[in-house]
Amino acid sequence: MRIILYLGKGGVGKTTMAAATAMRSAELGYKTLVVSTDIAHSLADSLDTELGNQPIEVAPNLFAQEINVLDELRDNWGKLQSYVGNVLRKEGMNKAIAEEMAIIPGMEEIVSLLHIHRQAKQNTYDRVIVDAAPTGETMRLLTMPESFSWYVERFMGGTMGISRVATGILRKFVPEAEALDGLANLVEGVKQLQKTLINPEITSYRIVVNPEKMVIKEGARALTYLSLYGYPVDAIMVNRILPGISLIRPSLSHDGSSGNSSSGFGSSTINSTDNPYGISGATLEIPSQDEYLQQLQKNQCRYLTQIGQDFFPLPLLSSEWSGREMVGVDALSHLAQSVFGDADPGQIFFVGQPQEITEQDDSFVLKLPLPNVELNKVQLTKRGDELFVRIGNFKRELLLPAALAQRAAGGAVLNNGVLHINFPPVEPKAA
Repeated sequence: MRIILYLGKGGVGKTTMAAATAMRSAELGYKTLVVSTDIAHSLADSLDTELGNQPIEVAPNLFAQEINVLDELRDNWGKLQSYVGNVLRKEGMNKAIAEEMAIIPGMEEIVSLLHIHRQAKQNTYDRVIVDAAPTGETMRLLTMPESFSWYVERFMGGTMGISRVATGILRKFVPEAEALDGLANLVEGVKQLQKTLINPEITSYRIVVNPEKMVIKEGARALTYLSLYGYPVDAIMVNRILPGISLIRPSLSHDGSSGNSSSGFGSSTINSTDNPYGISGATLEIPSQDEYLQQLQKNQCRYLTQIGQDFFPLPLLSSEWSGREMVGVDALSHLAQSVFGDADPGQIFFVGQPQEITEQDDSFVLKLPLPNVELNKVQLTKRGDELFVRIGNFKRELLLPAALAQRAAGGAVLNNGVLHINFPPVEPKAA
């Protein structure tokens, strides 16, 4: 069983990539479900067919659905919501507001994930491909299982056994034990869901980016938070590359090490045998005759090089901008062939963490895999939540989580191809 989630900034092509991946998996003989969790559904438009809250077969081995969050919310939370809503209305609250207040923040995200997890547990499908909401909403969705369980368990007494204080409060709001049992079952379901979401043998996350500055930054932020929560990212999907641009892939020397390191970007841990998808640069081979389009090509070449560095050591799967509208199963099949070639899109392209944060005494340590670089000229520059790492002519921009953004970078050490950047505690200000 495989679950693959596609996420990224709105408009980068997540839906199309998810649908193309599902199409290719179905063609390879895997019973595949592609499902959208985005409230602004566009999966039906991509497949050029009407979809509902139940899966329908749109091609041989390919099933699709658009989750109706309101229906799922009613099924999973309806009884307890009704109880709490009634109490709030008795206190004089407007009915519509009471219904809204009776929903725990983030519950919409929880029920969407629980629905997907239910598909996995039932093992009805070989693969579930998820067209997720834009990055901000998806990151909130992915952090909800952990925070939801934490808050509810403390609300119920810390161990799912209800404390005496909580009992009195809950009995006032929820007089029937059945509703409390439902809440306990929901929490247990969320715990099991969390195990699935961080299991790299089952679940993979793929970030879709375009060669544009703001898109790259949002993708980098998504990668930081996915890494922070232990969610396994196995590839970056680089979409909408303009015609006339040629990607430079890392080449191999005879001893198996990366032979293309003139830019300071190399890959000694992932070579072309197990990952032919690195990008060490881009060249403009066929400049457009139009001055405006040629400038766009040059910008993309520069950003493609940045993508290769900022998302190292993740595999980078690419697709060109097409004059053909990617709508319908035939167009999606064509796109999948251009992206994956003969490879199985359901395979695990990368195992490991592209970045990791650990605790060391009172400090945090950010670990970055950077093989084939020398430490003699490391420059660290931090501005707000952005960290710029420069080693020779290798440069990488990182978006830091809040825990690190509040601290200054206190030096770096290279150990076995991994750069360790220290973030010591903030010194208290003198009175």
